[in-house]
Amino acid sequence: LPLVCTINASRILDVACRILGVTYDDLAELALSAQPGAGGLVLVPYFEGERTPNRPDATGTLHGMTLENTTPANIARAAVEALCCSLADGIDALRELGVSVERLLLIGGGAQSLATRAIAPAVFGLPVTVPAAGEYVADGAARQAAWTLLGGDTPPSWPLAGVEVFEAEPAPIIREQYAAVRDLV
Repeated sequence: LPLVCTINASRILDVACRILGVTYDDLAELALSAQPGAGGLVLVPYFEGERTPNRPDATGTLHGMTLENTTPANIARAAVEALCCSLADGIDALRELGVSVERLLLIGGGAQSLATRAIAPAVFGLPVTVPAAGEYVADGAARQAAWTLLGGDTPPSWPLAGVEVFEAEPAPIIREQYAAVRDLV
């Protein structure tokens, strides 16, 4: 099975909260008050290097700062967009291997953020499913083990509880801005 690994993910939101001196709910509110593309402000979130893409020595950078766009709302928005763009890079890596991406599940700490849930579908260009909090890594491993034991062409059915689906108009400006600076680090 193909694997995409990122080491920053929801820690990006941790850093943004620390920088802005706000709670996670405040960060989400700020992020949602800014326009897609954060006024040209782009965060490349490689705070501890990155695995997808493989850049172990990279660092985080904030690009496109002007007197006008460097606001708490745009910084918050840039952080959430960076989280989503980083994950979208992983999706692109899977597609390059010929994997058909038909649905996206958003789980973990970052999935609790209203801003992440609202912005992710605009970045991915696909609906995003957010199940109720659970042990999905363990569940996925169990499902794969069951599939191996049972055999067959498809994995066994494994229903999700408490599912919410989030949709948004695609906002290509977000990925375009991110792609223009991501390789500079």
